[in-house]
Parts: sequence; C-alpha cells; structure tokens
Amino acid sequence: MCQHRFVIRMTGAVSILVDQTTEADDLWIDGGAVIDRRGGPVDPPHHAFDVSGCVVTPGLVNAHHHLLQTAFRTLPGTRGVPMAEWLPAMAAAYAAAGIDASLAAAASGAGVAEALLSGVTTVADHHLNWPAAGSVADTIAIAEATADAARGLGARLVFVRGSARDDPQVAAASAEAIVQALLPRTADGMLQLAVGPAGVHSDSRETFELLGEVADRHGLRRRTQANEQVDVAIALERYGKRPIDLLEEWGWLAPDVTIAHLCAVSDDEIARVAASGATATHAPGCDVPMGWGIAPVSALLDAGVTVGLGTSGGGSNDAGHLLADARLAMQVSGLVGAQLPARTVLGMATAGSAAGLGRPELGHLRTGAAADLCVWDVSGVADAGVADPVAGLLWASPGRRPRDVMVGGEWVVRDYTLVRDDERELVEALRQRVGR
Repeated sequence: MCQHRFVIRMTGAVSILVDQTTEADDLWIDGGAVIDRRGGPVDPPHHAFDVSGCVVTPGLVNAHHHLLQTAFRTLPGTRGVPMAEWLPAMAAAYAAAGIDASLAAAASGAGVAEALLSGVTTVADHHLNWPAAGSVADTIAIAEATADAARGLGARLVFVRGSARDDPQVAAASAEAIVQALLPRTADGMLQLAVGPAGVHSDSRETFELLGEVADRHGLRRRTQANEQVDVAIALERYGKRPIDLLEEWGWLAPDVTIAHLCAVSDDEIARVAASGATATHAPGCDVPMGWGIAPVSALLDAGVTVGLGTSGGGSNDAGHLLADARLAMQVSGLVGAQLPARTVLGMATAGSAAGLGRPELGHLRTGAAADLCVWDVSGVADAGVADPVAGLLWASPGRRPRDVMVGGEWVVRDYTLVRDDERELVEALRQRVGR
C-alpha cells in the first residue's frame, strides 16, 4: 500500500463520480485512503496529478467472475447452447487441460490483468473447478496461485472457495484448509475469502450447510448462483421446488449471501430476497449472449435489493470487461422493466458490487474510502458531443479502457499500460500452459 500523500487536481476535469453525484473538489489521498483536507491545515502533497479532460470514478468491482475460464474462451460447443450442454463441454475442456496451480496462475494472471486494464480494481473469483483426484493441499495451491497472481499485479481479489458437485465433506475440509492457509494474508484488504456452492442444481443441502458452517466460523461472506434456466428446471425435477425456495430452506437467504444471475424470478421471489437482506449480482455479459435470460434489475432495485455487477467467466462471456457489461446491462434493461440510467448502472458496478462483498471502503471516493480509482480520458472524438460525460462512459465509446488505474494509492495502470507486469508475457504464459 502506498504511504505517500498526494492530490489529484480536479481543475479542468470533466467530473468525478462519487455516489453517482458530481464533485469538483480536489481528491486528497494519504496512506492508500481518501482523506478530507477541506477546512483544515493542508500539508503540501508529495505529488500532484493532473486529470484535465477526464472523468474520475471509483475503481470498478467485478462481483462475479470465474478466472479459470479465462483459459477457455470461444471453445467449440460452448456458444449459444443450453446450459445442460454447456456444462459438460466446459468440463471436458478442464479435464483435457488438467486443473492445477499452474493453470490457475496462468489463467488468473491474464484475467486479472484484463480486469485492471479495463478499470476493475477488485475481482471476486468464484472458483468452482478442482482436480478430479486432488488433495486438500492441491486446492490450497490453486487458491494461493490465484491470490499471488492478483497481488503481483496490484489488484484486490475475493477468492471464493466454490463447489460444483464436490463431495460435501471434501469441499468443507478444503474450504477450512484454504482459510487457515490464506487468512493471514487478508489483513491489508487486498485479499478476501468467501465460500459458495455453484447452485442447487449441482450441490446438495449438505454442501450448502457445511460451507455455511465454515463461513460462520470465520466470518466469511457466502455466495451462490440461482435462477438461470438449468437450475430452475433441475430444482423442480429433483426437489419439486424452485431454487429460491431451497435457498430459503437451507439458510442461504440472509444478509451475508449474494446470489448471482437471478434471471427467472417471480415478484414473490424478489420480495423474499429483499426481505432477507441478501444481495444480487447481475451478469448480463454471460446470460444475454448465451440466451440464458435477463435479470429484472429495475424490479430488484425497486424492491430494495442491492444489485452489483459481474462478468461471469470466459466460458460464457469471452471478455472480463465490466464496463462493457455495464453498457449491456443498461441497454437491455428496458426489455424486462424500466430502462436503467447510466449512473445507476455505474453505481451497480462500484458501490453495489462492493456492498455485496461486505466492503464499505470500496466502490466510492468519500473520505475514508480506499484509494481505488480510474481516470477515463473523455477528450477524444469518441466523446465529442456528449452532454453528460459520466453517462457517456457507458453510452459512448464501446470497449473503452481507463487511461490510469489506482489501487490502494498505487498506480497499477499508467497510460493504458500495466505497471507491474508485461501484458505480452502474461499472454505467452497462458498460451504455453493451454497450447492456444
């Protein structure tokens, strides 16, 4: 974490997004956090940075990713197919590659680098796939490799020990071991641990309960997926109930739980999620192109559900570009409810996602916030004629990337380039590992 005191001079900047409002004051940062220097003595900064012609936002928070899938994009048989066909196609690809710490390191390195270069400063990695005959030590090595990749690049990581058809006792023992091994690394806020079964379509009540016990022992967040096409059908066939019914029965509708996707939810289910205090994660870049549905985000927000934004993984969303998915979320929202304003969706990609992770210091730039931010140059032709430059971040220039990115008071991207690693070397490491 950076211990320097410096100021980002907002004079000449177009705007700064703070809780979806415009703030013109300079942004003071000391010790990796935002500080308030108004109305008191101002020590001279060690550095001053000019952001003229730019929009400054909090760092984006990708609340739902599967970093391993960065190694498995655009595979034949995985595009536009029912989830019942997609799952075995992906499983075959994992088996052919062989899941181990080296694959996790290469895939996470590329995936986290992509995230930083697109403005994401925190990635929640719901890791679901493990070696078929692996030991607990192997799962610890995968978690450590993922955490090391993120820390090496300067990004925050939320590592979610997930499960997809794992033996419940094995999954719980692995989760406990990962927590014991990695918990000492979480003190600086760069790493967070969580648990999360893939969903009721793949994991039993016992898995949910045992992973919940690990979470309870260590004060971890819980995360799962629900109400895409496959799990609704399987839940009805297997249990005669819908996924939200089962999550409620199994103790997984609660304030510490975040549910990803929620494409096919009724008004009653939305009300029950809201009443429980559980949060949601929208993943349109996965669900829309695959034909798996569109979450009714406006209805969720109207009911009082906090909604974050995630990309999901490269096996269904071939990009880890959260701002592009925010644009998509805004564009398709009117198909299933009221059209979402750009600033609302940006709020989902920042404060909404952070709330679901239980991280009040992330997703905003008020006093006390972590100094995670993005500087977006909006002075070029792609933004010519834009009336609201904050809304223009989504409406204009599809695929835009930030000029500069800061995490914890340290620049990790400058002039569109990674500071701590070479992008080409990360690509080559993944190519060598998977042969593509």
